[in-house]
Amino acid sequence: MINRLVAHVLGLEVRLLACQARLSQRTDPEALHDLRTTMRRLRSLLRPLRGLPGVEQLEAAASSVGDLTTPLRDREVMAAYLLEHDQAEAGQRRAAQMAKAYPLVATSPELAQLLIILDAFPRFLRASERQGLLKGLRKRIEKRLDKQWTKLDSALQDPAHDRHRLRLLIKRVRYGIDAYPELDRLPKKAMPRLKSAQGALGDWHDCVQWLALAEHEADLQPCVAVWKANMAKAEQRSDRVLDKLSADCFKS
Repeated sequence: MINRLVAHVLGLEVRLLACQARLSQRTDPEALHDLRTTMRRLRSLLRPLRGLPGVEQLEAAASSVGDLTTPLRDREVMAAYLLEHDQAEAGQRRAAQMAKAYPLVATSPELAQLLIILDAFPRFLRASERQGLLKGLRKRIEKRLDKQWTKLDSALQDPAHDRHRLRLLIKRVRYGIDAYPELDRLPKKAMPRLKSAQGALGDWHDCVQWLALAEHEADLQPCVAVWKANMAKAEQRSDRVLDKLSADCFKS
């Protein structure tokens, strides 16, 4: 288990370094997205390990990179949408901003700090192992994954559920299982249902974000009516897929 954990950390480090190089050279439009996906996988790996040496510092560094890249990713997604929906001038303006932002992310102090701490983290894990701090590691991780699943169940049963919170809980469950696939004890239909729910809630979240931006960015006004309609459709779709998730995966 510990060997696999160390190997997973090293694999994530390699992926982050590759994303950094892609951003620096602006090789492709998926580099920022892949960086953020790798970050989520790292944070999911760390969440059950809280309290061990080095984890708090690594989580803080990962959080800083997340704070740096979240608004940039939102702008990137919006630029792609605008270019695909006949809003060329508004889309190109944001795409040009992103072209300048990519190298800045690659050379940012936030990413540099994360990579320094991540490079040292396997040594912290081995030191913790020698000191006996990793005894019962499997049960500890299983308990954390079960807790995340239980939280999602409770949120789904709440008639006044918060879509923002559900989206976060679903992502945590999905990435938690991705981080520790050998501990997957979810129902057979869980992963496809979780993926569908995350997709529907993601579409809804994009509309919410974009409508908020449109209040301050005049060139987005032509899209407001469509976004309001799309948000209503996404709400209905998310309700349907959440009902399926609850019915198929949380049967009493």
